[in-house]
Amino acid sequence: MSAPMAERAPSGPAHPWRRLVEDPADADAWILSGAMLDQTGDRAALCHRRALAIDPTRELAWAHRAAGLTARGRHAEAIACNRVAVALWPDSPLAGLNLSNTLYRAGDFDEELAVLARLVRLEPDNPVMRWGRSQIRLHRADYAGGFADYESRYWLPEYVYRLHRGPRWDGAPLDGKFIMVTLEQGFGDTLLMARYLPMLKALGARRVMVELRDELRRLFAGMEGVDAFIAENAAPTPLYHVHSSIMSLPLRFGTRFDSVPPPVRLAVPEEARAKAARLLGPDDGRLRVGVVWSGNAAFSSNAIRATTLDRFLRFLEVPGVAVYSLQKGPPEEELGRLPPGTPIVPLGPELEDFADTAAVVERLDLVIMTDSSVAHLAGSLGTPVWNLLQHVPYWVYGRSGTTTPWYPSMRLYRQGPDEDWEPVFEAALRDLRALAGRRAALPRPGGSGA
Repeated sequence: MSAPMAERAPSGPAHPWRRLVEDPADADAWILSGAMLDQTGDRAALCHRRALAIDPTRELAWAHRAAGLTARGRHAEAIACNRVAVALWPDSPLAGLNLSNTLYRAGDFDEELAVLARLVRLEPDNPVMRWGRSQIRLHRADYAGGFADYESRYWLPEYVYRLHRGPRWDGAPLDGKFIMVTLEQGFGDTLLMARYLPMLKALGARRVMVELRDELRRLFAGMEGVDAFIAENAAPTPLYHVHSSIMSLPLRFGTRFDSVPPPVRLAVPEEARAKAARLLGPDDGRLRVGVVWSGNAAFSSNAIRATTLDRFLRFLEVPGVAVYSLQKGPPEEELGRLPPGTPIVPLGPELEDFADTAAVVERLDLVIMTDSSVAHLAGSLGTPVWNLLQHVPYWVYGRSGTTTPWYPSMRLYRQGPDEDWEPVFEAALRDLRALAGRRAALPRPGGSGA
């Protein structure tokens, strides 16, 4: 869950640091100085502590201190600070939302639901409360309530979504209507929800049109049940009777935890398959493993869900394993800093779109990665994928267990409450050694299996 930090800026026109030179006991200036710094750093924490030493009743200093502790994964301390802020500022929804955010990051959903219930009483029309509740309900597999609350996203101040004219589809039979399915959120979400697109024809849609970004166009081109793919933000917009965001389809189809539709069948272009065959070369008997260590760096929570290439290097030492990087974007630069001869094949520069990536993924034996769009791609293709997850991951993966009903070929590896990646990677390394050992023990065609 994400909600705005409490902001009630201290008054005064002068720069806070200039004010501190004049009066080191100015608590407001210390608060504002800390707010202007990186909240994960020691300098910001020092500013907030100095403000509280001067005046321990400043609720904003407690809230900012809590935000910094949350960003550094020190959740127990952050919760304690947030509780003080709420006690000092009991009628403020913002103080409660800050506490809710920290409880969510810590995975304490029981207390967060109680906090949200109180916030709903304070501001019953505020969509932020329902949005927070949707995340907990979806994590707990209450899909009926979770997807209903998920609709509150349209009214969040920070939510970016292109408004479309005409009535939204409410899930009723389409009976010969034209329906436009509109884009929302990232590539992974589009891949996740694509399973619903062929289902629209079964409800009587005469024509199904889907907004699509260019990176997915070749991969989706042959999808059954879709009559036309429209460029994102196309003008003029094609005529339709009803429209629906792709992220609203689970609600409209009445999805339950025990009735999640299987992933959509993706038609990988033959020219992409031929390219993948050239890139990977002939099968030499080794286990082919793709790796991805970061999603889109522009995504607000990417720093929590992603890690760095160096953690993946341990997989290079497993006998009988060939490792291929599927990483795209700025994190690819980490490959250039490896010593010459490091046995990892950088395929990112060769992958022009998701069709190219899909063609490679379907030829791999396994993908090991932190959560991003490639996890949804591998899961949709049925390729085994080990998804290394942050402590409180995307709702699709729930809060416990090693599997998700959304992707039968996916195995989940989870951080503990300390948000430490090391046990996650060590567990994946043990399993990879075992898998490679079983692979090596299999007889090779025309050989002894040694």
